[in-house]
Amino acid sequence: MIRILQRLRQASEGAAPDGDVPRLDAESAFFSTAWHGGPQGPLVPWEARAVELGARPLAPRAALRRLQALWAHDRYLSTLAPDALQRMERYLHFAAVKAQRDVIQQDEYGNFMVVVLAGELVVNRRQPWGETQRLAQTGPGDLLGEMSLLDSGQRFSSCTTLVDSELAVLSAEALDDMLLHDPALAAQLIAILARKLSVRLRAVSSRLGHPS
Repeated sequence: MIRILQRLRQASEGAAPDGDVPRLDAESAFFSTAWHGGPQGPLVPWEARAVELGARPLAPRAALRRLQALWAHDRYLSTLAPDALQRMERYLHFAAVKAQRDVIQQDEYGNFMVVVLAGELVVNRRQPWGETQRLAQTGPGDLLGEMSLLDSGQRFSSCTTLVDSELAVLSAEALDDMLLHDPALAAQLIAILARKLSVRLRAVSSRLGHPS
């Protein structure tokens, strides 16, 4: 997170970076070449997954209006100003996906997150002994895969469409582009994602009986 904040500060100030953090310029690929622990496996970007899924592009303007309506009811995402949401359109992919498709697959390395615009997705984790555990069922407005967006790390679980669904997708490459061309928007979005991840991790910690 410190490295992320350094990059945001450089982008907003136009200052030269310090230490081992490379300069933010037209070749910037901070999130799309992010770090993660352990040996790296093949990275599955959204473009490849969309082909596998047979995803159909959605009209951006109508999809963005749906996203705005959903995020207006979210405690954290509602803090994004209307003009900020309008600026996000250039960085998002909007797609329709048929039922029973694995949008995210457990253990793969990925670098995109999805926002459910319509439909339902189930979050499952396959245990080492072969049992599949259902972790959550998600619907419109929910975010999935945001941790791998930030670190290009291994997916903890699979996310599968239960019914025909519509998604907004933000890739690491698009987040790099946002960081370069609209650092204020990138800073706001990353702060919101960090806050939502913190809330989620605290909830898990509480369920495990280890309050932080």
